Amino acid sequence: MRSLPRSRLQAQKATLPGTVPEGTRRRILEAALRLFASQGFHGTSIRDVAKELGLQPSALYTHFPTKEHILAELVQVGHETLHEALRKALLDAGTEPAAQVRALIRAHTVLHATHPQLAVVVNEELHALPPELAAPAMALRHQSSALLLEVIERGVAMGRFSPPHVVATAAAISAMGVRIPYWYEPADTLDAESLAEIHTELALRMLEGR
Repeated sequence: MRSLPRSRLQAQKATLPGTVPEGTRRRILEAALRLFASQGFHGTSIRDVAKELGLQPSALYTHFPTKEHILAELVQVGHETLHEALRKALLDAGTEPAAQVRALIRAHTVLHATHPQLAVVVNEELHALPPELAAPAMALRHQSSALLLEVIERGVAMGRFSPPHVVATAAAISAMGVRIPYWYEPADTLDAESLAEIHTELALRMLEGR
């Protein structure tokens, strides 16, 4: 399944969230993002990234000491953006567990549909980083996963949800968003917001249990 989105993502413009400042550093990250998403981290060299930008490879080392540091920043940006979106969605959702699940799944879905290259790189290339570079993003990943799990556990305690298995159901719900870049094509009949609504309905059905 690893190669499925590569050729399709190669033809799309790779964009980063607005939190990354404009400038040469952002341009390097966006070029690397497109190449990592379409060719893989190990299939892309610093020379490839420099060529994409019309620069000499030495110019990239002014901003990033290694190719791994470029990937580490992309992975960190992806995790920070997702965690902030989930946290904000949760704060705005009120206290009812079903409303909180809806908010979390909507934010998760829209982000993965809007930034498919970043989602693929974050989820498929994280393993290429040495532990010390991956650690900050991994900490955020665990925190983000905990947000949904805590809401589900509270919903079960309140009698709102009755999933067959809390952890397995939370993982299945999260996986819907992670798989978006592998099949989703934006269209008038299924835009990101419509997809998010479908995912929220599916998630709540999974939480109803038997």
